[in-house]
Amino acid sequence: MSGNITLTMIKPDAVKNNYIGAILAKINEAGFKIKAMKYTKLSVEQAREFYAVHKDRPFYNDLVEFMTSGPIVAAILEKENAVEDFRKLIGATNPADAEEGTIRKLYAESMQNNAVHGSDSDENANIEANFHFSKTERF
Repeated sequence: MSGNITLTMIKPDAVKNNYIGAILAKINEAGFKIKAMKYTKLSVEQAREFYAVHKDRPFYNDLVEFMTSGPIVAAILEKENAVEDFRKLIGATNPADAEEGTIRKLYAESMQNNAVHGSDSDENANIEANFHFSKTERF
């Protein structure tokens, strides 16, 4: 059974390029409800913890540096089949491979500067939501 939440982060590149409103509009148009949202900046320690699954990958340090380079918008999104539907909405990690109309095709700069994060599983959606938001910050 699929879950009904996913986590997104509008990444520093998209925040810097003033795409927050456009990305949130695409999310709303796709039928997602925002259950929690915050404008924040990850510390190096937070980024290392969040991306710990990639710690042995060659891009890990660059990813941590990028994700701490500016503010982000983190949000819990709710919809039936949230993870799968959101992954379709954002498109492929590499914007060159993303389908037309997807968030990454429209707003991403590169594989690293790819505008948004989306949870890759129901389990990770819950872990990531708990990483960013307490129970009292969810509505």
